[in-house]
Amino acid sequence: MKKFYKEIFDQINDLLKVTDYNALEKITKSLILANSKNKKVIIFGNGGSAAISSHVSVDLTKNARIRCINFNEADLLTCFSNDFGYEKVFSKSIEFYADKGDVVIIVSSSGRSKNLLEAAKICKKKKIFL
Repeated sequence: MKKFYKEIFDQINDLLKVTDYNALEKITKSLILANSKNKKVIIFGNGGSAAISSHVSVDLTKNARIRCINFNEADLLTCFSNDFGYEKVFSKSIEFYADKGDVVIIVSSSGRSKNLLEAAKICKKKKIFL
């Protein structure tokens, strides 16, 4: 068991080593700019990433006073999946809810989910920060 725990904690420590401070600064500036222009932040993902998105959304709203929403509501997910297909569930949500100047954060552990990639394409098309 000790070997198992050591491997897990070693992996966590590797993930926590942030080396791209410029990317973090760019994200922070985007959030501050959007907030100063009364724009919103939209954050979403699949599975565990959806849970992370919900938590970050609440923290940004409560602690940073930045308007933030997520697309993790069961009625939205099931309606849009049924009507447009699961691959378009988030891209359709972006079409309906996002405005120019908003910031979209897509959370993905793999970076290959078709529905998230579709949403990123729509963001670029609508000139939404990503």
